[in-house]
Amino acid sequence: MSDLNVNQLLAQMRAMAAQAEGLPRPASAAEKPEVEFGQLLKSSIDAVNGAQQDAARLAEAFELGDQQVDLAEVMVALQKANVSFQAMTQVRNKLVSAYQDIMNMPI
Repeated sequence: MSDLNVNQLLAQMRAMAAQAEGLPRPASAAEKPEVEFGQLLKSSIDAVNGAQQDAARLAEAFELGDQQVDLAEVMVALQKANVSFQAMTQVRNKLVSAYQDIMNMPI
């Protein structure tokens, strides 16, 4: 679950949104090396997958009676995985919508 750095992802998304609107990039984002969009998307999908696998592993351990896994930890992991999956789904929907808008533009 430590692979998922939500704050870093959010900062990158804000910087990309500002760049798309034609606004100057924030100073913190301008100092960092450029990351390709494909790499960012792949790492985000991998992070969501990792969160889901960790949550499933914790849930299975709790169901099998592992004394070191408590219910609160399982529920938090499941909710984190759910929220990250929903966010990734919204990003996918926006990408599909943008693709459709571009395809429908007159030449």
